[in-house]
Amino acid sequence: MIATMTTTTAEPMSLGFSTWAMPKLPIDEQIAIVSESGYAAIELVSLPDTATDAHLLDAAERRRIRRLIEDAGLQLPSIAGHGHLWQADAEKRAAAELRVRNNIDLAADLAGADGPPCVVSMGYGKPDGYETEREPIAESFARMAEYAGSRGVVLALEPHVGQAIDRTERVIWLMERVGSPHFRLNLDNSHFEVIGEDLDEYVEPLVPLSVHTHVKDQRGRAPKHDFLVPGEGDFDYARYLGAMQRAGYRGAVTVEISKMIQTRPEYDPAEVARRSYQTLTAAAERAGVTLRTGRVSAATVSR
Repeated sequence: MIATMTTTTAEPMSLGFSTWAMPKLPIDEQIAIVSESGYAAIELVSLPDTATDAHLLDAAERRRIRRLIEDAGLQLPSIAGHGHLWQADAEKRAAAELRVRNNIDLAADLAGADGPPCVVSMGYGKPDGYETEREPIAESFARMAEYAGSRGVVLALEPHVGQAIDRTERVIWLMERVGSPHFRLNLDNSHFEVIGEDLDEYVEPLVPLSVHTHVKDQRGRAPKHDFLVPGEGDFDYARYLGAMQRAGYRGAVTVEISKMIQTRPEYDPAEVARRSYQTLTAAAERAGVTLRTGRVSAATVSR
């Protein structure tokens, strides 16, 4: 279903929720929380000690997960499958490359009618090491993008505060350097916000490179910053959604709940999923932006 906030002929953005908020819960519970909270899309996590670690999922379980997602009426736009691809230690680098390859294989196996989800990975490194680290980072992503292409999958960079690829101009350099249609961007705006970039600076140049996005709230400037549940800070989601729509983004806008939040004594992933849903859909209505959700809302619904 599509919760229609305004009349438009363009394909709407979808509202998603990442299981980063609950990576150790059984996959059945993860899907139930996301679906029952009203989202249209789900991001899975394939990292060590998570319920959907590609290393632990046999063919039968992969087919079962695909059926669960389809039965819940959810899209699967992305898998968070980070791996430190360019580190100097050869054994650790090989293990990281194997992990990312396995996550790419998982994405291919979980492909639905819309194709396989992208696989999200960070670039790692440090901001002050950018000049010396950017070439090995590019070489590593180029190798993985070639493998992703062989499986019909897209590998998506997540720029990250405190890492070498942390600013808009650095993202653009890396995308141009790798130069592959199978290497694109996961636009997590929070990491640009906490280093002082405004959405007017990063949305327009980065949306054309993006296949997926994360959103969360934030407060302060790095390194003295906090990531928050959407609505807890003062980030203007109506302005953000309007800018994303005008820039031509039509993929999933996926809520990601930081590990900073998960350490709270009262933390409940279902509660923050519901609260985030209300924040984003209310912002879409204020902005006059169409968001695809999995729930009939007070707005007009287009089937």
